Amino acid sequence: MSKSYRVGILGATGAVGTELLELLESRKFPLAELKLLASERSAGKALCFQGENILVEAVSDRSLANLDIVLASAGGSISKTWAGIAVDKGAVIIDNSSAFRMNPDVPLVVPEVNPQAAFTHKGIIANPNCTTILMSLAVWPLHQVKPVKRIVAATYQSASGAGAKAMEEVKIQTAAILEGKEPVAEVLPYPLAFNLFPHNSPLTASGYCEEEMKMVNETRKIFSSPDIRITATCVRVPVLRAHSEAINLEFETPFNPDDARDILRQAPGVKLVEDWEANYFPMPMDASGKDEVLVGRIRQDISHSCGLDLWLCGDQIRKGAALNAVQIAELLVSGKNLLK
Repeated sequence: MSKSYRVGILGATGAVGTELLELLESRKFPLAELKLLASERSAGKALCFQGENILVEAVSDRSLANLDIVLASAGGSISKTWAGIAVDKGAVIIDNSSAFRMNPDVPLVVPEVNPQAAFTHKGIIANPNCTTILMSLAVWPLHQVKPVKRIVAATYQSASGAGAKAMEEVKIQTAAILEGKEPVAEVLPYPLAFNLFPHNSPLTASGYCEEEMKMVNETRKIFSSPDIRITATCVRVPVLRAHSEAINLEFETPFNPDDARDILRQAPGVKLVEDWEANYFPMPMDASGKDEVLVGRIRQDISHSCGLDLWLCGDQIRKGAALNAVQIAELLVSGKNLLK
């Protein structure tokens, strides 16, 4: 990466935006210029980068000019408004919202899984949903050895998936409950502290919520396997940061759990965490702030000879969002397949 690039972060003051800023610095992304972009409401705020304060600008035609890459994490409506303008001005958009994920002309990329797809872009590359990214890192290496026929997923999703305000709300609710007061829910529809509820995304006609259908449709697209049968149940849980998932996989033939462990030990972006004697497996506390998806409790499904169960935890803000986007940018500027 001998060249340096002009990069903009759209949604720079949000939870994912600030993580993007930290990752560009810690991973030493080759920057010629960095622009921090957000709404008019956030314009004028200062964020620290490499020891210096950078002022946040209001996103506009002018602020999007002369950029090579825009890392967008400001929500689907904002992406739909500004992505085309940024592309017309010569930038590549790596978008963290759901706005373009299922557009057949937009690649949906997890660099450890389908890096080659990034190079088919027409100006926009979509970052998958957090739960999809975390699951794909654990399932793809196994799928390469024995194709998966069916995936049954249950997710345990932290407050971070709803943003920084939701994380703060859980803290306030926790304090209120411990003081004997009624918890107030404003960001999420119900109190999450000491509670859990099915994911609050809109329900579809099938009875599945949109979050669950994202896992179904996005995984099929990333794997280029439209026939994989996938079902998911997504749940909000009172954890601040890092999502967890219980995954059941069905194969054509039995998959030895020890073979699965050997494969996942070597898989990029994955860390095997298992201590059977101590009953110690991945936990959100261990995954928070980590790049890797922690995978463990790999075992034979006793109800199906060709089934395999596993458990994973991954940082939703990091690999589930910001890190994946930065890795896509690194992939583009290196011009190389990261798996080679």
